[in-house]
Amino acid sequence: MLLDSAPRGLGVSDALYRISALARHNLIIRLRDPGQMISYVVMPMVLMLVLKPLYVRALEGGATQIATGLMVMFSVFAISLAGNSILSERTWRTWDRLRVSRAPAYELLIGKTLPLFAVMIAQQSILVVYGCLAIGLPVPPAPGLVLLAIVIWAFALLAIGAALATTVRSHGELSVIADVGALTLSSLGGALVPLSIMPDWAQVAAHVSPGYWALTMMQAAVRADVAGVLLPAAVLLALGLLAGVFAARRLTRGWDRGGLL
Repeated sequence: MLLDSAPRGLGVSDALYRISALARHNLIIRLRDPGQMISYVVMPMVLMLVLKPLYVRALEGGATQIATGLMVMFSVFAISLAGNSILSERTWRTWDRLRVSRAPAYELLIGKTLPLFAVMIAQQSILVVYGCLAIGLPVPPAPGLVLLAIVIWAFALLAIGAALATTVRSHGELSVIADVGALTLSSLGGALVPLSIMPDWAQVAAHVSPGYWALTMMQAAVRADVAGVLLPAAVLLALGLLAGVFAARRLTRGWDRGGLL
């Protein structure tokens, strides 16, 4: 068993050992099947090139809109990646073995999602650099602020994915909810069409979409607008913490379901 040889202590070093063991294991699994990760980098690159002329001609700051919009849209698909990494343990009938190990629920969640967290940061960073080189995205005056925005958004998405994985009963159910939800939330948040030209009802509804707060935060970070980053960052952090606590509680209580559909 992966964690059977882990230290029995409850200290920080023991927790880090268990988390790193889980993270290494899940990183190997992820690297053996990198197709989805590659597609979520290549597809927004292609769409940025194709849609750039339209956005640049139609909108002031069109390059920023298309670059940040597609970054947010394709990052939302990470919800299904995070969900599948957890739900697969039920498919393989190995989750009960993990639960009886020395690792508490929060360590299991961190270990399962940490590789994806690194992948998401790399994906978003690559798209920022690509946007600057190929699309005309202004070079961010404060790269550290952009990185912070990426980290916060990745945390919120992975926490939502983990919470979703502890609620659904099958990979098909997860796929439908994640894919439809990703397109809905990102589009409603202004990822494809600027919020200012959307219908009045959509402008109001956009504020309940994590995609809206992510796009607002990312565009403010690109402008080096610290004040503009604070509120969206606080909203996404709160959302991520709530989703993470919910997921950990569900895992601790055994999912409340005996099996998959």
